[in-house]
Amino acid sequence: MFQGSFPALITPLKDDKVDDRAFQSFVEWQIAEGSDGLVPCGTTGESPTLTYEEHMHVTELCIEAAAGKVPVIAGIGHNSTHETISFGLHAKKAGADAALVVTPYYNKPTQEGQYQHFKAVHDAIDMPIIIYNVPGRSVIDMSVATMARLAKLPNIIGVKDATADLARPLLTRAAIKGNFCLLTGEDATAVSYLAAGGQGSISVSANVAPRLCSQMQRAWRENDFATAMKIQDTLTPLHDAMFCESSPGPVKYAAMLLGKCTGELRLPLCDISADSTSQVETALRRVGVLN
Repeated sequence: MFQGSFPALITPLKDDKVDDRAFQSFVEWQIAEGSDGLVPCGTTGESPTLTYEEHMHVTELCIEAAAGKVPVIAGIGHNSTHETISFGLHAKKAGADAALVVTPYYNKPTQEGQYQHFKAVHDAIDMPIIIYNVPGRSVIDMSVATMARLAKLPNIIGVKDATADLARPLLTRAAIKGNFCLLTGEDATAVSYLAAGGQGSISVSANVAPRLCSQMQRAWRENDFATAMKIQDTLTPLHDAMFCESSPGPVKYAAMLLGKCTGELRLPLCDISADSTSQVETALRRVGVLN
């Protein structure tokens, strides 16, 4: 079971190209700061605007820099089943520990279509798969019944739950018996999700506050609930700032302030507004990660 804090990694860009050196240095810093695992090529990594070659290259860079020290859950999701399988086969060959597969966006498949999509990916790639359910971006919402049906497949091992519905982990646990990894995709609910039976978080904020995010998760696992709650309160303004505009705009600006990369984004995303830059900088200072 995956547990703890997994940053949904940004993809540093320089002059509209992937900045290999900055990315691998960022991965090494994440590990040194205590992150429990890494998730490249997800939403925060701007996967929709990476070329196929860039997507595979970033996955390889992450696995190489991680060097087996922490697990890598490679984002392979696409709204095409064939492309998802292609990314999955590459991630397995590259050495990823698991794959994160988003519910197909734009197409709006039915519950049966979602099931058949994930089953096809499951049958084609022999590696653990985590469902990424994010209705706010995919428009569709995978039902608990569909997830429970998919959980019967041996390599469907968990979910990144970005519904922000704290009843969802309770219903999922009731419907799926045995080991099924519950990871929240909503930073603001990280501790609440643990209390509902979750095992960790795939986090945007962990990009810029990895030590605090991992310490919070570890405190909860060690039954030090007072510390977990204290860190949650510290991080709350940062979580709010990271979503003051469409992610990853704010978190990339934050990473730039920390000297980790440029703040460059791929269109149709663009630089965040002056009001948002002020909010991000204030939050970083309040949390104590920016002097």
